[in-house]
Amino acid sequence: MLASFSELSVPRRGAARLAAWTLVSAMAVTSVLAGAGRAAAEGTAQGRSGATATMGGLETYGTAVIHGDTGTGDTGDPGTGDTEVSAGLFEMSVEGGGTLQTYCVDILTPAQDGAKYQETPWSGTSLGANKDAGRVRWILRNSYPQVNDLAALAKKAGVRGGLTEQDAAAGTQVAIWRYSDQADVEAVEPEAERLADYLEKNARDLPEPAASLTLDPPAVSGRPGERLGPVTVRTGTGGATVTPPADAATSGVRIVDRDGEPVTDVRDGGKVWFDVPEEAADGTAELTAQASTTVPVGRAFVSESRSQTQILAGSSESTVSATASATWAEEGAIPALSQARNCAEGSLDITVANQGDVVFTFDLLDSEYTIAPSETRTVSAPLQEDQAYDFTVRGPGAEEHRFTGVFDCRTQADAAGDATRTLSEPSPATMGAAATETDLADTGSSDTTPLIGGTALALVTIGGATLLLVRRRGTTPRG
Repeated sequence: MLASFSELSVPRRGAARLAAWTLVSAMAVTSVLAGAGRAAAEGTAQGRSGATATMGGLETYGTAVIHGDTGTGDTGDPGTGDTEVSAGLFEMSVEGGGTLQTYCVDILTPAQDGAKYQETPWSGTSLGANKDAGRVRWILRNSYPQVNDLAALAKKAGVRGGLTEQDAAAGTQVAIWRYSDQADVEAVEPEAERLADYLEKNARDLPEPAASLTLDPPAVSGRPGERLGPVTVRTGTGGATVTPPADAATSGVRIVDRDGEPVTDVRDGGKVWFDVPEEAADGTAELTAQASTTVPVGRAFVSESRSQTQILAGSSESTVSATASATWAEEGAIPALSQARNCAEGSLDITVANQGDVVFTFDLLDSEYTIAPSETRTVSAPLQEDQAYDFTVRGPGAEEHRFTGVFDCRTQADAAGDATRTLSEPSPATMGAAATETDLADTGSSDTTPLIGGTALALVTIGGATLLLVRRRGTTPRG
């Protein structure tokens, strides 16, 4: 789970060092955005899938000590002093109903009260490039709260004095940090430390759990008078409820099954199509799928506000949802676009599928790409850690597909070397290395102009909020 330094545990000079690093990061964002062209027009291509939740607070926790170079020791000098942090279990409330319990996998990043989190594949987090991510999942499945018989857990771990809930939460978090952050950290309480040692020693590699709910692909395209899709519903529960586009009554767009019959409930693995009337003007539509389920243990959660990355330890019956979009046109290129963070490669991957009868051309960074008819290709835009990005891909008509966010892929320990980056260094979001591509069908090239615009002030505010978390009363303790 994510922990943030408590007010009493962070020395004044250490807080100043964190504030300085955050200020440099915020200034770099300002520099990137100020030099860009006009802001992208409305319209996004950022579908969501799974659970959306709000950070509540650190509910069950003990104390741990981080040894070594955290930059927050008593002297404020790297490599000196130990830092005390809270270590334990967070609680988050799910949008639409439900509660999640999480641990953190980014020991040096503060957790923000009220931050919004989205269920995310490991590939979109620091776990994507971590060979020990599967061991973290083993710890989650074999410790508290999944194992709530504390007497049995204590016996298995060889803890003679027994375990309290606080000991169990602290020991579990410490064991996770040793794999998620490669941190030199130990629990203060002997019982919690014994549990952490047991979990670390016995952890085995487990695969990433499936998402609670996804729609695949998240974007489709075609011509009016056709069924656009299919879109496959994937969920760990029995099925999902499908909601048609908001303007379905006026546009005539329906969500149908293989036989063309309207559908509202879909089983896991079921397929649906957008049925677009032949007389429909060129346009777009979006469907939403929703289900009630327990989110699988080990799913990752990230926040765009640079709050600590979380990993799921327990879930009540919770509401999960996913969206998919459709684009149609009478003639010309008809692109469908979607995005995914690729933390292992340090890039934002934009997948483009062209179902039109002419090529679709766009620019991305320093390269032009052309997507042939019936071709699907993934283009990768390299980004730096903590980089704000705002890309707009213009469609052949008036539509625009916008991708925005902050590229947060590494733990603070991994990203420490970036703290000295100067403002004069180029930002991959606007210049520098060309994007790369992966052909999924034919070959081609293209035309997207990345426009970094009016979000500069908001992003700088985020940076400022992050550094203030260290001292403010509203900061959630690290867990």
